[in-house]
Amino acid sequence: MDWLHSPTGFDEAFDQSGNVRALYADLVEAFNALDDTELERREQLQEMSLVNQGITFTVYGESEGVERIFPFDFVPRVLTAAEWNTIERGLAQRVTAINLFLADLYTDQHCLQEGIVPCELILESDEFRRELIGTLPRHGIYTHVVGTDLLRDDAGEFVVLEDNCRNPSGVSYVLENRNLLSRVFPELFNRYGVRPVERYPNMLLEALRHTAPRGREQPVIAVLTPGIYNSAYFEHSFLAREMGVPLVEGRDLIVEDDQVFMRTTRGKHRVDVLYRRIDDAWLDPVVFEEHSTLGVPGLMHAYRQGNVTIANAPGSGVADNKSIYPWMSDIIRFYLDEDMILPQVHTYIGRNADDAAYIREHLDELVVKLCGGAGGYGMLVGPMATAAQRDEFRSIFNANPEHYIAQPLVEFSHHPTWTDDAFEPRRVDLRPFALFGDGVQVLPGGLTRVALEAGSYVVNSSQGGGSKDTWVLAGDHT
Repeated sequence: MDWLHSPTGFDEAFDQSGNVRALYADLVEAFNALDDTELERREQLQEMSLVNQGITFTVYGESEGVERIFPFDFVPRVLTAAEWNTIERGLAQRVTAINLFLADLYTDQHCLQEGIVPCELILESDEFRRELIGTLPRHGIYTHVVGTDLLRDDAGEFVVLEDNCRNPSGVSYVLENRNLLSRVFPELFNRYGVRPVERYPNMLLEALRHTAPRGREQPVIAVLTPGIYNSAYFEHSFLAREMGVPLVEGRDLIVEDDQVFMRTTRGKHRVDVLYRRIDDAWLDPVVFEEHSTLGVPGLMHAYRQGNVTIANAPGSGVADNKSIYPWMSDIIRFYLDEDMILPQVHTYIGRNADDAAYIREHLDELVVKLCGGAGGYGMLVGPMATAAQRDEFRSIFNANPEHYIAQPLVEFSHHPTWTDDAFEPRRVDLRPFALFGDGVQVLPGGLTRVALEAGSYVVNSSQGGGSKDTWVLAGDHT
């Protein structure tokens, strides 16, 4: 069986000489024991399982249909216990600081008064919700669920690319990837002590219960979805089913006397916690977007009265704005008096004149993104773009430079990926998921996204990427 290694960046399974790393030796041996016919049979079983279970995502603007099967590569990514310990500590630190930052922004604003973060950066942000100033959620928790995107640099060290503090998606694929791999390649698990991930729905349920309004001993929890045409609807229904809670749309809810109720065949039932998968703007047409049909009139007033918990909290998206990243180290030091554990990829912000000039002149070296963008939309990967594409994007950037940030193109790490006839290196990132309830917990694993096309840096499913199972080892692998 052919195994190719990457001549550039950090190869997770092979060293620079092409020798398999000790951590991956057993995996390589296990796959080499399977001939082409057996690998093809296993791959067909995998595809049938994906189809039968409806593990899908939605691509907007595709004429051939809205739903696609989420591509899965069966070569798992392996992280040592020591590597995970650093990631876990770094994410717990980051999520704790982000919540203190948000609580400060919506109350006393010490960080603005003391110049830790520029006032205009916050006050001009579309994600900063002035309507919520003075509203503090239960236990001061704004981001109940955070998905942080990590990369390995050339030295193999993990660095933070960006945070997802509003409605991070992808955890359902983490669980389904594990289920799928354990069914199709059960023998792989005999060689490694892999930490389980199946507790995530219970972990999420516990975190949501912890933040229920005071006096709700047995809180009623529901997942609020925009509906079947949302790109992450599979995940919404999956999590509701796994937690054993209702999946609702805005039309299923009503607010009376500042309480939120769910319409059922047995009458109205009060809802205490909404795990919402709807952006702020659509939550309540009375307060935000008046033409929204996805939200619930009066929901925000019930929230401000403390009668319902909304997770993640409205207004948390301001910490999701990529313009914040140059100040993350200062934010962590200000609130925790600690040095940042996980380094942040250097970020240029378009609202700064010097940074904007640098971005214009170095488009061939940078990845340029919308400050509030997600899913790979509206971005330019400068080194991969043509001169004509860069010129066109420069005009778009010049019209509203404050809407953009830019980062140097970090050479992603590479990981062996099956390409029908060989195991070839493909670029990967990692999105671990942190939950904030009674403390911060990080699911031991995460969504490893993989760029399936040779040479590509784009790992987003909406742009043609796939995913892998991510193994965190319980101890040293020998």
